[in-house]
Amino acid sequence: MSKVTSYAPGTPCWVDLSCADIDASMSFYGDLLGWEFEEPGGPETGGYRRARYEGDEVAGLMPKFKADEPQFWNTHISVADAAETAAKVTAAGGTVIHEPVEVPGLGTAAVCTDPEGTAFAIWQPGGMVGAERVNGPGALCWNELGTRDVEAAKVFYGAVFDWGVEEHELQRAGGGPGPAMYVEWQLDGKPIGGMIDISVLLSAEVPAHWLVYFGVPDCDAAVAQVTAAGGEVPFGPVDITVGRFAVVKEPNAEPGVFAVIEPSD
Repeated sequence: MSKVTSYAPGTPCWVDLSCADIDASMSFYGDLLGWEFEEPGGPETGGYRRARYEGDEVAGLMPKFKADEPQFWNTHISVADAAETAAKVTAAGGTVIHEPVEVPGLGTAAVCTDPEGTAFAIWQPGGMVGAERVNGPGALCWNELGTRDVEAAKVFYGAVFDWGVEEHELQRAGGGPGPAMYVEWQLDGKPIGGMIDISVLLSAEVPAHWLVYFGVPDCDAAVAQVTAAGGEVPFGPVDITVGRFAVVKEPNAEPGVFAVIEPSD
């Protein structure tokens, strides 16, 4: 577990979930990840709730703005200047869905998509830098882009956030079909996220997306808890170099999809 007081520009720093039923989602994540939720602010906050683990802010939940928008975990990337970064998004072929707006006392946010239509957010910190702890139980551990155009994503995110890449050959048990390589996003030579080709893993109906990983003390126990609550486990649990993980879905009518990981030493 790491306490965090600042994020270098270009680092994923926060995640939040747009909820069809925020009370049901709060109950599920509270039970699974040990989160407690602050009381919502005034009407101007739109019912946004920040989740805490052992007193540290780790993620956010909010009601969906529109009934027809999907429920998904959104990755926020720290930037030095939201307006400047939004301009880079447009220049690189992405789209700025919501122009930079100041959140009083906290920072400036914008919502964007990459050229494939994958949503993400940018965050220029003010009073809030992002998650106050990472890489441990109840906290964000990893952000992973699932794309059908790895090369285009390398160009886009490199132009916008100055990310480099390091590729690792994937070893699959039983030699089944799947991508040959895993791409590690790097910032100043340090890993800050990942990317994988989902074209042979998921059906065409599943859009490109950012997947978020939350730490748990015991992956198998977390999976059992998800299924006992009525959720699903589309993948795993499996062992990888950095731990044991699974991709899971909430039990709610419009489930959030995320991963749980039990990090290795």
